[in-house]
Amino acid sequence: MSASEFSYSQDQLRQLATDVLQHARTLGASACETDVSEAHGQSVSVRKGAVDTIEYNRDKGIGVTVYLGQQRGHASTSDFSPTAVQATVAAALSIARFTAPDPCAGLPEETLLARKHMDLDLYHPWSLSVEEAIHMAQRCEQAAFDVSPQITNSEGASVATQQAQFISANSLGFMDGYPTSRHHLSCAVIAGTGENMQRDYWYSANRQARRLAAAEAIGDYAARRALSRLGARRLKTCAVPVLFEAPLAVGLIGNLVQAVSGGALYRKSSFLLDSLGQQIFPAHVQISERPHLKGAQASSPFDSDGVATHDREVVEDGVLQGYFLSTYAARKLGMQTTGNAGGSHNLIVQPGELDFAGLLRQMDTGLLVTELLGQGVNYVTGDYSRGAAGYWVEKGQIIHPVEEITIAGNLRDMFKGMVAIGNDVMVRGSKQVGSILIDRMTVAGS
Repeated sequence: MSASEFSYSQDQLRQLATDVLQHARTLGASACETDVSEAHGQSVSVRKGAVDTIEYNRDKGIGVTVYLGQQRGHASTSDFSPTAVQATVAAALSIARFTAPDPCAGLPEETLLARKHMDLDLYHPWSLSVEEAIHMAQRCEQAAFDVSPQITNSEGASVATQQAQFISANSLGFMDGYPTSRHHLSCAVIAGTGENMQRDYWYSANRQARRLAAAEAIGDYAARRALSRLGARRLKTCAVPVLFEAPLAVGLIGNLVQAVSGGALYRKSSFLLDSLGQQIFPAHVQISERPHLKGAQASSPFDSDGVATHDREVVEDGVLQGYFLSTYAARKLGMQTTGNAGGSHNLIVQPGELDFAGLLRQMDTGLLVTELLGQGVNYVTGDYSRGAAGYWVEKGQIIHPVEEITIAGNLRDMFKGMVAIGNDVMVRGSKQVGSILIDRMTVAGS
């Protein structure tokens, strides 16, 4: 079977969704929503030239949520037979009958639902044979070994391709869906021997295989990153500027999203409670949400509730303009959904004028962070403490690699201390941002 072939057509998925809604109505549900999906793909990895793993996946599922007034029940199945579909709806209704009423439960307001189908160019299947995938992974890894004899070992190179399609529908008349694709190529290698060994990696991800970085380029860069970390030292504890490399700067934007998402807000477990309209970044920080970018990693015409997505400004001149709310979270907060059930859609942080070298010069003396370890973020207080590795910088030049340190601060202070954002934007996922320079953090070392 070729990569582009699904087991079901979109029309068949629509019929399954229609059957779910009709059966729920027959059994007495006051409202119903359903998602019908299938996915398939393959992943191949090699290590030291030999095939390490070959994995295939083929999945399908139906999720059913029913309402009896404000009582909610959910059930799912991977069996698409009529008997299984009916049993799943019945199971969801049974659960709803034993669930306490929730005044915030229910479908979105009908006027907010997406009604116009949009083709956002999200589906580009890759007819890649296993043999081709193995050869590509081998070329990627070999390119790393070819950089230097100091590349002594490998954690492997991998090539993955995934295709999926779905239909979402509810009893208010919403029904839409589309196919998507995601492709990935990565390499991780080890430099040095004995006690002087360092690991690093690199990868490329895109909806279109032709837009992935060349296999040899990924392997080459992974090797050079690993080599550059040889001879890493610890630092004495200090308080200095910290530059987050672009792939890690994405995580800082993710911290913002988590802190101003509905669940954290209505549970009062965020350090940014009641922050709407407040200055939480410097005035140069602008963050936009663009759900309808053609071919982008997080584009979608509607969210997981079926609510239409829209362009919006999340942060303007450093001021927070909007939260990330699902229908349920919005009701809990007495607000309106922002179309973010299921997450954010293409968050774009406006880049500054400086490239990476320019950011190093502006930092002058401080720490460049290229790897973070652990999950030390307390969203209630904003306290941030992560294990880290990277490079010590003096007079705008990298002096030596650094390891076994911890960087610490508070996210509220870190956000306000974003003195510069680079134009070295790397597009890999749902957030697009260049490297971020923080004015001051504590670096704990020896």
